Amino acid sequence: MGEIRLTAESIQYIALFENMTRANILDCIPEEERLVYVVKQGDMGLAIGKNGENINRVKKTLDKPIELVEYSEDPVTFLKNAFGPVSVSSANIINKNGKRLAYVEVPNKEKGLAIGRNGKNIEKVKMLARRHHNIEDVILQ
Repeated sequence: MGEIRLTAESIQYIALFENMTRANILDCIPEEERLVYVVKQGDMGLAIGKNGENINRVKKTLDKPIELVEYSEDPVTFLKNAFGPVSVSSANIINKNGKRLAYVEVPNKEKGLAIGRNGKNIEKVKMLARRHHNIEDVILQ
């Protein structure tokens, strides 16, 4: 696992989410336009709640869009989870010049969604991969 340093703001967001949903949160990345939570493996159902009740209650309280990523010890599974609704055809992690790199293949018609407006989705995936699995870079194919 990479090094995760939580800010006071992140810790507050995690505490609020855990209190409202009873799901275990491993990481929180507050961004200007959204909050990204990394949920403990197996706790995604608690985080979302029946018919989305839990996550919607948190969204309403914080007045911000929320993205959830389920943690996995397996870096390939974690990358697939981090890409969210984008279907990942394959993901390979290689060591090159002492750095861990992830090559991720997505269908051409979903590349735009994988990258996101101004690259925000791919940047989120890269940051999470670095923080949780010491992956230096994520390359879309």
